[in-house]
Order: sequence, then structure tokens, then C-alpha cells
Amino acid sequence: MRKIIELTMLLRGHVELPDSLNLVTEEFREGWNFVQSGDNHWLNREIRRRDWHFMWIGEGSLRSGVGQTSQEAIAGALKLALRRIGEGFNAAEVESIKLKKYPWFVLAKVKVYPYQIQRGAVLSSFDRTVPLSIALPAKAAAIPGNQVAPAT
Repeated sequence: MRKIIELTMLLRGHVELPDSLNLVTEEFREGWNFVQSGDNHWLNREIRRRDWHFMWIGEGSLRSGVGQTSQEAIAGALKLALRRIGEGFNAAEVESIKLKKYPWFVLAKVKVYPYQIQRGAVLSSFDRTVPLSIALPAKAAAIPGNQVAPAT
């Protein structure tokens, strides 16, 4: 397995990429692959050069892992952080790695940010939306003097 460092990019195994972009990847775990061709800045430049979009989205996921070596601890923390990346995202970046060495083990804290690589500039919607007719009455009813028709 390759050495995991900050700015390492990972892609889901099923990510759609521009046809002319040939990436060298290495399997990591649970459907994620390391991008060996370059880091975040390189990948961003190459994707945008092909008129695709490389978007950083949302909050990062910070997880901890332990191991006998630094890389074992980092890999464990990275695996847990990637599990927190929603299925709607097809890329992730290792933003930071913090290590603390103890006599018998190493503790790693890894922060990962989700990314989306796609053709269009507009994000596709997720199925987790709540219809406005259900969400509005509870909030609107809390405002004094507001009259809300019941949801149908």
C-alpha cells in the first residue's frame, strides 16, 4: 500500500471521469482508490481543463485510528473517515493528519473532505429532501400570529 500523506486524493471505484483523463489509481479499501497521478491541485487543474467541475462540498470528517505504525493508524482513521462520506460524493481529500506516538501504539487523527467530480456545474439533488408542505407547518406555527393551512 502507498504511503498516505496530506493532500492525498481518493476516488470511488465507480466515478465517471472525462474520457481523456487517464488516472493511475491504487485500491485502498471499501470501494475507494488512491489517485497516484497527483494531488488535489493537479486533479483540480486537469478536470477543469477538460471543462468538467471539481467541487469541494461540505464539512470534513475527522476520525481517529490506532496501529502499531503511523501508516497503520492513518489507514484505520482514513477508513473510518471515508465511511462518513455520503454516497453522493465521488472523491475525497486527506486534508490533515495528526499523529501521537505512545510506547505500544500510534494514534492518528485524519480529516477528510468530500468532493464531487461531474460534467455540469449544478449539483444533482439527493433523495433526502423533505417536501415543503410537511416541513413548513411546524416552523411556521411557532411564529405568533401565523396561520398555516394543514398539509394535504
